[in-house]
Amino acid sequence: MTGQDADPVLYPNRGKASTSTSGVSRRDVLAGGAAAGAVATAGCTGDGGESAPTDRPTVFVFNTGDGTVSLLDSESDELVETRAIDLSSSFPSNQYTPDLTDAPEDSLWLNVGRGVRGLEVGSLSETAAVETGSGANWLERTPDGAHVVVSAREPSHAQFRIDADRTTEAFGEVTAEIDRTPEGGLGDRDGPGPCDVTIHPDGEYAYVPDLFGDTLTVLSVDPFEIVTQIDVDPVGDGPARPWMGTVAPDGETLLVEHDEGEAGTESIWSLADPAEPRLTARLTTADGLGRRPLTSEIGPDSATGYVFTPGSNDVTLVDLAAGTVTERLDVGGAAFAGTWEPDRSKLYVSVQTADEVAVVDHERGAVVERIGVGPSPYGATAARVRPGSDAGASMQLAVARLGIGSDRAETTYCIGNCACGHRL
Repeated sequence: MTGQDADPVLYPNRGKASTSTSGVSRRDVLAGGAAAGAVATAGCTGDGGESAPTDRPTVFVFNTGDGTVSLLDSESDELVETRAIDLSSSFPSNQYTPDLTDAPEDSLWLNVGRGVRGLEVGSLSETAAVETGSGANWLERTPDGAHVVVSAREPSHAQFRIDADRTTEAFGEVTAEIDRTPEGGLGDRDGPGPCDVTIHPDGEYAYVPDLFGDTLTVLSVDPFEIVTQIDVDPVGDGPARPWMGTVAPDGETLLVEHDEGEAGTESIWSLADPAEPRLTARLTTADGLGRRPLTSEIGPDSATGYVFTPGSNDVTLVDLAAGTVTERLDVGGAAFAGTWEPDRSKLYVSVQTADEVAVVDHERGAVVERIGVGPSPYGATAARVRPGSDAGASMQLAVARLGIGSDRAETTYCIGNCACGHRL
């Protein structure tokens, strides 16, 4: 292992045992036993407990500790159920997903294992699977629902475009690819390390921070090619290390997180010309930014940025026009990602270290609810459809929480104490 590969932030699970990070808690054992009893009772009475998908706004929270997904009702802010699906996702597509998943056959797109996968929202059954040759993947679906754009970091250093239109014969297939290894990377890196992807609301451009290239790359979605590449300067003496980014709903602003120095930094870019981002501000902890910014979401008014800063157990609120930090919300633990619900009035923040979701009301600018979910929640997305109930799924959850069987859930790359043993 080289010094770079030993980086504890990028590779938090190197050298750890390949086991679940959460173990089996008393709460999970009791929940599993209760679920098993309920399923057994249903079997004896002939009530299978199954129902069809419904048109209910739902937040999906993926628990990296045990390969489950928690379904939250975004109207009542209550846990509907937690279901075992034997996989987890740290950064599922969520930028436009809520408006693109309004029918049971529509797909949620997730980063899992060594690629990406589609799950039918009404049943959580697999609809598509694409291997990328990398275990570190990020993806977003275009606003029209036609494509999924993927950034595959090392060792692939590649961009993929996948057909996401269920009505086409090419659904789930790679329709274009960009090999970015010829660009090289800092030090002895084999490529620029495309890390994350966010898509302009006009659907024409995608933005990719390059962790090992210190560049911000602008892709044209169709044709699928690089149109602009901007060198990103560091604040201090080390590399700038841009790694995650988010475009505002109005398409005027881009937020970029940087794994820079000991605490991280944040940059704000103008997209007045969507093909040529222009840096307008750079924020550090001296400006009030929380520690170790990883990802971000932007409010429905495109005026406020919510930067997840797990190093200080909070979410940093940024005035995008002024380029200043306005507030930091204590979320009760380390939160690395989150999602807006379909109406985009509330932000659901997965607090990995507390096994709960903090609900932030955008208008009030405050945490208004905390919802207990599964162990080590991480990635989250939302839809206008809720999966139908399944008695078999309840039994799978009971078995998983009782620790019966030898199969482990498929892991997903993430920062923090999760997905132990994941392979890049």
